[in-house]
Amino acid sequence: MTVDTHHHLWDLDVRDLPWMTGTEMDPLRCDFRPADLQAAMRGTSVDATVLVQTVADPDETPEMLVLAETVDRVAAVVGWVDLTAKDARERIGRLQTHPSGGWLRGIRHQVEDEPDPDWLIRPDVLAGLGAVEDSGLLYELLVRPHQLPAAIKAAGQFPQMTFVLDHCAKPDVAAGELEPWASRIRALAAHPNVVCKLSGLVTQDDWAAQPDPSRLRSYAEVVLEAFGPSRIMFGSDWPVCLLAASYAEVLGVAKDLTTGLSDAERTAVFDTTAREIYDL
Repeated sequence: MTVDTHHHLWDLDVRDLPWMTGTEMDPLRCDFRPADLQAAMRGTSVDATVLVQTVADPDETPEMLVLAETVDRVAAVVGWVDLTAKDARERIGRLQTHPSGGWLRGIRHQVEDEPDPDWLIRPDVLAGLGAVEDSGLLYELLVRPHQLPAAIKAAGQFPQMTFVLDHCAKPDVAAGELEPWASRIRALAAHPNVVCKLSGLVTQDDWAAQPDPSRLRSYAEVVLEAFGPSRIMFGSDWPVCLLAASYAEVLGVAKDLTTGLSDAERTAVFDTTAREIYDL
């Protein structure tokens, strides 16, 4: 069995997604609803998924919680709260006491869009992260390589909270750059409270060149060596992955990138670690 720890759903009639700019995003400029997800997963071994927020909108997370209640195979939600808000703790509490709040497992913010590379370690953000820790939720890191130093410090500030790194911190695969990304990944992985999603790599390369595991292998090897298979989890990043590859192709690429692992290690990457981290 397989857990997909990272996918999205959206309805553009409900809200715009401000990150969806430029003609290159045209393939994503349509609705992706539960039926589309079920169709994408058809024929795969995926039996549980984690639905992840797409926008800094307080109304989206309650909607996702209701979807988790009603959509087959959606087993957990990672939502959004304004960490800089003085009442962040109360906002998290309201989500957890929502009628479908039991599906909430974590909080995420699009830190990658913040101009301040040290956003994660600003005093107001650290206070918000403290509220996440006190709530018993995990925090997902959506950062780019230049923001990893702050992520490293944040993980060290909250050693009892689980941090989940999304998309391997988005290395510049298209440019073939490993450093300083690789060194920073190793430093982040030195914190045992951090796990990493093997996700998002196909869209960090030239989309026309994907899916091609050989172009991604050196990045996957860095992550696998740094975190170890027991702290790596598969994520499709559907439907964003459609810019470069189909759902089934992304799953196939991940399988290819982990062929050197033992059966037990691959089971951890594709199943058991996610079930433990997200309490599925």
